Amino acid sequence: MTQASLLPPDASAPEVLQAWDPQHWPVAPDWRPVIDAFLASPQGQRLGDFLRARLAAGATVFPPQPFRALELTPLQSVRVVILGQDPYHGRGQAQGLAFSVAPGVRLPPSLRNIFQELGVAPAHGSLVEWAQRGVLLLNTCLTVEEGQPASHARQGWEALTDALIAQVAATASPCVYFLWGAHAQAKAGLIRAEAAARDRDVLVLESNHPSPLSARRGPAPFLGSGQFVQARRWLSERGQRDVL
Repeated sequence: MTQASLLPPDASAPEVLQAWDPQHWPVAPDWRPVIDAFLASPQGQRLGDFLRARLAAGATVFPPQPFRALELTPLQSVRVVILGQDPYHGRGQAQGLAFSVAPGVRLPPSLRNIFQELGVAPAHGSLVEWAQRGVLLLNTCLTVEEGQPASHARQGWEALTDALIAQVAATASPCVYFLWGAHAQAKAGLIRAEAAARDRDVLVLESNHPSPLSARRGPAPFLGSGQFVQARRWLSERGQRDVL
């Protein structure tokens, strides 16, 4: 990533989720079957009931577009997956893309460490262009309440994002998976099993989370891991250049 490659998103978008209306949230068409199956499931119904109740109670919920990663990165274009946990919980931060923030927003510490490991000094923290080039920036939980990290965990989102990750592993080849921290690494077995069952070419890279609390800690520090160099080399050998 270079400083010039980071393009600003539309600054006119609302900051908060307005309503539970997932059938009308824009997504690339090839994701729709997975989403529709989830929405019709008991987990999907329970999640809808939960979010409608929280919004009716006046909760401030982020991001305004929970499916934005699925809009910007069609399934057919995925070549890299970066898994986050849940969206940023500060006003104006969450974009619906894991780790990304809009131009003008102060870089969160984890994102600063990601850029440090990349070896770049970005003009801002938007990862929109990555998403448009095939990097799926997916949180495992897709909404959160203001000032309350993990407030929407275990309400049903994980069933959807597991299904999305499984679909990527069954479809995308070649594909790199960055699994940072124990929460993301819990998906490694699912990814490897789905990819192996369909003979997909995958590279799974694991390390500590880029958070300052763990980025330098052993036995698998994020900073200094060389994962981006390794991923770029692996993708280039398979004819996939300029993804990261």
